[in-house]
Amino acid sequence: MVREARFCDNSNLRGVCAANSPELAGIHSLPKVGKLRLPGRAHGQGVPREAPAPPRRQVHPEVDCVAQRGKIAITGQFPAGDATQDAAHMKIDARKFRVSEGEKVRLERWPTRVRPVYRSGEEYRRLLDGHVSRLSDLQQLHYACNRYALLIIFQAMDAAGKDGAIRHVMSGVNPQGCQVFSFKHPSATELEHDFLWRTTRSLPERGRIGIFNRSYYEEVLIVRVHPEILRGEEIPDGRSGGKSFWHHRYRSINDLERHLVRNGTRIIKFFLHISKEEQRKRLLDRIDNPQKNWKFSAADIEERKYWNAYMEAYGDCLSATSTNRAPWYVVPADDKDNARLIISQVILDAFENLGLSYPRAGRKRRQELLAMRRQLQK
Repeated sequence: MVREARFCDNSNLRGVCAANSPELAGIHSLPKVGKLRLPGRAHGQGVPREAPAPPRRQVHPEVDCVAQRGKIAITGQFPAGDATQDAAHMKIDARKFRVSEGEKVRLERWPTRVRPVYRSGEEYRRLLDGHVSRLSDLQQLHYACNRYALLIIFQAMDAAGKDGAIRHVMSGVNPQGCQVFSFKHPSATELEHDFLWRTTRSLPERGRIGIFNRSYYEEVLIVRVHPEILRGEEIPDGRSGGKSFWHHRYRSINDLERHLVRNGTRIIKFFLHISKEEQRKRLLDRIDNPQKNWKFSAADIEERKYWNAYMEAYGDCLSATSTNRAPWYVVPADDKDNARLIISQVILDAFENLGLSYPRAGRKRRQELLAMRRQLQK
């Protein structure tokens, strides 16, 4: 893999490049507009520099730190004479975290931590505030348009930061247009129905945002790791729990999501990818911090014993159910702040891709409004 950076003859730009790529941090004199070929990480071997650069341009070209799988790709236009533009004007390329349809996912190859898009706590708060403000505006437009529903699904291992991500990213959303559902152990009544029944009842209406903090995907994750749960579901062919059984469940999920998309529901699915070591630290913090004791459960320790089984189950699930219409995003979650910025950017992209606009009043409606206006002016 060769990483490539494009830049101009401007010493101020070195700080921007250094902030985005360690390989660029040691460059002390930048050549005129051109390309610098950097060593590829895959083989650790250097690559010869390219031919001399073309004549200097008047406007700085795009700064583009291209990265491997899971690394943040930061892009931004810098006007001439203003190469120190703040990173807040750069955009996270969320596609780097998206699982392509048909892609075989092996989670050990996906990073749990990437280089932060922010450079300080203050900058993180400014970036997140900007995302939250924009999301608030788009949610209001979404509500007024009333054409689509948005379903956001969060799945993760314990202590990965699902609750915090929902709380921070959705902090500016009008509660009237958003609902959060957390799905715990199914009740006796829910066990009497098919595995999609209890979550289907909570799907968002048009114009609303529905957030599932865990979801119907639990039925191909924890149920797969603990097959004894199937016995409580009284499924005719559930006792075997073989490959064909899980294949059928994946197919049922894909069919449901295909149906929802056809009928106006847009679906975003996040897997918050935390390392086992980071989880250990967060669990210890829940024990040591009295204000977090309520979060800790002995079951958290017990489930850590099944870590490898969960990673395999998640990998197979993401491979089988990430589609173009309802994609999964594997979000590196060891850095909570960075994860929140990635999540909020994905949601913003989904809204903006809908091409929403406020409803336009027809001729009859405009006449009604004018008549009511005249009444109020009396």
